[in-house]
Amino acid sequence: MLKIDRLDIELLGVLSRNARVGIVELASALGVARNTVQARLARMVEARVLSGFRPELDLTEVGIAVEAFMALELEQGRIQKVVNALTSMPEVLEIHATTGREDLLVRVATATQADLQALAQRVVSVQGVSHSSTTLALTTPLRYRIQPLLEHLGKEEGWGRSTPTPR
Repeated sequence: MLKIDRLDIELLGVLSRNARVGIVELASALGVARNTVQARLARMVEARVLSGFRPELDLTEVGIAVEAFMALELEQGRIQKVVNALTSMPEVLEIHATTGREDLLVRVATATQADLQALAQRVVSVQGVSHSSTTLALTTPLRYRIQPLLEHLGKEEGWGRSTPTPR
């Protein structure tokens, strides 16, 4: 486990707001040397804390208007086979293993409600799925975020080993 400090947190914050920002811009925004930024990024990538720089899409703007969550109850011992089957479906965006009655929480997206119904039929026909419950997402008042949590957890951390905190 890699321990991150406030400089790392600030660096991740700038990247979360704009993943296309360059190294020089990052260094300038943080008040540190370019080499410091490069070293920090390399360290976080190597430790798998940072695994990519992905675009954030507005699905409705590309014609994918329906988003839903499917809670799936599985037959015992079938989780990997079900996950493999779901992974082959392009409408499946995320899969989370959960506790409670349902074993998997699956985030899906389709162009229409009819497409969602067809997807639900495909999902329940997967061998090992014994029950499903689908909840339609109407809006997303808060998109996935990590920065506030990092800032909360890192508020007592220092700003690197040799770099004074700017401000």
